Amino acid sequence: MDKPQPLTGEALLAKFQELGHLSYKEKAKACGYYTVTKNGLERVNIQKFRNALIEAYGIELDGKGRKPKRSRGGREASYRVRVQSNGNLLIGAAYTKQMNLKPGDEFEISLGRKQIRLTQVTPANRQ
Repeated sequence: MDKPQPLTGEALLAKFQELGHLSYKEKAKACGYYTVTKNGLERVNIQKFRNALIEAYGIELDGKGRKPKRSRGGREASYRVRVQSNGNLLIGAAYTKQMNLKPGDEFEISLGRKQIRLTQVTPANRQ
């Protein structure tokens, strides 16, 4: 005797709603998500049932079907910099673009115990 195929899609959702009064395990079995072992025991496959429900509701968990994000190249800002071999600190273009900085903008450097703070000097702040 062949076991019927498990329900999927709209049929699964309709049956799931219809069986609202049953336990989750009973719903999974009624929708065909079980196997019969060699000993004749029925094992309900809850994980396959949940995955089928998620798919039937149209939820994408693994990112398949999404359009790839268009990249303009380059790296993302990590908010960390290293001192170069010549002793300079380089602040990359990702940071200057994010702050809308333009060539010629000036900064005041303040040294703290564990930080270097750059404060933009605006025309009103200039002496």
